[in-house]
Amino acid sequence: MRIAVFGNTYQEQHLDKLLQLFERLSLRNARVEMERSFYDYLCRMLPAPPKVNGIITGEDFNAAIALSIGGDGTFLRTAQRVGSKEIPVLGINTGHLGYLADVKVDEMDAGLDNLFNGEFRVENRTMIEVTSPEIMIDCWPYALNEVAILKQDTASMINMKASIDGAGLADYRADGLIISTPTGSTGYNLSVGGPIVAPSAPVWVISPVAAHSLTMRPLVVSDDSVVSVTTLSRTSSYRVSLDGRSVTLPVNTTIVMKRAPFVTKVVQRLDHRFVDTLRSKLLWGAG
Repeated sequence: MRIAVFGNTYQEQHLDKLLQLFERLSLRNARVEMERSFYDYLCRMLPAPPKVNGIITGEDFNAAIALSIGGDGTFLRTAQRVGSKEIPVLGINTGHLGYLADVKVDEMDAGLDNLFNGEFRVENRTMIEVTSPEIMIDCWPYALNEVAILKQDTASMINMKASIDGAGLADYRADGLIISTPTGSTGYNLSVGGPIVAPSAPVWVISPVAAHSLTMRPLVVSDDSVVSVTTLSRTSSYRVSLDGRSVTLPVNTTIVMKRAPFVTKVVQRLDHRFVDTLRSKLLWGAG
């Protein structure tokens, strides 16, 4: 099995586990290719370099499975590196919450057994594509979690004229506006009072951030919708964040959001269910 490995460089507490992981991959005769920064970090931290068959330096790679070793930020970055290749991503959580990562670091052995025995399923997670009729978006224009339109740090609230499929929706006066996927509904969207959405639901959630009017509530729309937002402000610019990758855009510009032409494939254990994650990670229903 050909495996692409991505990870963050904050693994000091888990180096012994990672060493075991790479030994097990070698025993399984896996062909391992690892991103350069993660490989260089492990070479500095481990007594011997991890056994790999290749180094990933750009986008020219392929694999049967991508391993994301870290937290949710690492998973999002792995999804970006995989991009339109649609390589299934298995998340191994060595971070904090690790909502997207299905396997705990202490469960790596069992997780690898499941992987090599084919005892897993793959969920297709929709993504948002961001374009603008007026300017180039100077970053990877896709988001697995959310697109957030935000005021500059010290600016007053911004005015966002939103439409759906060409029909006017609302003029939002707020600190920002979040367009979230089901995958991202438990992130920034949840923190501003948006609903939790099952990952398989074919919808987006539009949630204002600190809205000026109490009538501006979160709204669920079909993910077939095309959402356009033109932003006005007293300042000359505003920010757009795609899964935390932030770009600054001039006011009076429009961004258009629609479903991306590809998905992120997420590897899940057969015994994993969405409600299990709610209970274990978000303490759903805890008294």
